[in-house]
Formats: sequence, structure tokens, C-alpha cells
Amino acid sequence: MARKPDAHAATTHEQEHEQEHGDGTAATRSSATRSSAALPLAATVLTGTVALYIALVAFGNITDYGTNREFVRHVLAMDTTFRDPDLMWRSITSPALQDAAYLAIIAWETASAAVLVVATWLGVSGLRAGRGQAGRGRSLATVGLLMVMVLFGAGFIAIGGEWFSMWQSKAWNGVEAALRNFLFAGVALVVVHLPREAD
Repeated sequence: MARKPDAHAATTHEQEHEQEHGDGTAATRSSATRSSAALPLAATVLTGTVALYIALVAFGNITDYGTNREFVRHVLAMDTTFRDPDLMWRSITSPALQDAAYLAIIAWETASAAVLVVATWLGVSGLRAGRGQAGRGRSLATVGLLMVMVLFGAGFIAIGGEWFSMWQSKAWNGVEAALRNFLFAGVALVVVHLPREAD
């Protein structure tokens, strides 16, 4: 006589299978949660690092005003370049205009630092408060990082380096340092905009 299948054993086996599957799903979900939390943290840390750097740059230019004022004056005057007559018409030799340009740089640095500090604070708050706060921090971080990139990319590399031929100067060439700062802010901006699970 054929033996009937044990219904209880079959049910138990199915429950064990579901439990194993459920455990795997939970582990995957936990891993994804950790991953999704790591990216906002990385973006906030990088934003805060750029904020600290540009704040210290602005502070240094304010408290040690004369040192970098000389840098700006020499770059604008083009007096340590090759002094090519075809280029020297671009030079700005008025001390008043040179100082105005320097003050504009300091103001831009200070504004960038302020925006990034607020973005960092919102980012830290967003790690605990949730998506809305983090979204505002992300938007402000974008603005602040772009401000830094415009300063060093358009201001120092393009205008200073090319228009005023700063690359020709052995004593007052800030192109390499500006490029480092530009890339630093650029990497932070990329991380800020990496896709997140909540997006």
C-alpha cells in the first residue's frame, strides 16, 4: 500500500525555505541600507573638507592681506611674464584696480565658504533627519562647490593663467595650485551627485 506524503513535513520544509529566503532578503536590504547611508556621509565629509579649506584661504587672505595682494598685483601687472608687446596691453597696472580685484576674490572666497558651511550643516542634519534636509544640503553644496570651481577654474586658470599669462611667471605662477583646488572641488561635486537609492 502506497504511503501518503507527510503534509506536515512538506509544510515545515516550505517554511524553512521561506525563512532562508527571507533572511537573505533582509541581509541584502541591510547591506543596501548601509551603502545608501555611506554615500551621503562621504558627500557631507567632502563638502565639509572643501568648506574648511576655502574658509581658511579666505581667513588667511584677510589676516595676512599683504602677501597675496602682492601676488594679485604682479599677476595683473604681468611684470614677471615674458613681457611680449602683443600681450602687455592686457596688463592692469592701477593699484586701485588691482586691490579691487583682490577684494573681489576675498569676497567670493568668503561667500563660497559660507555656502559650503551651511551645506555641510544641512548634510549632517540630513543624515539623521531624512531626505528633505539632505536634499537642501545637496543643493547648497552644488552651489558652493561650483563657486569654488568658478573661482579657481575661470578666475585663476583661465583669466589669470591665460589672459594675464601667469603661466609665464616663475615667481608668481599659481596655475598648478589653482588646478589642484579646481579638481578637489570637482571630485566633491561628483560625489555629491552620485545616484542614491532614495533618488
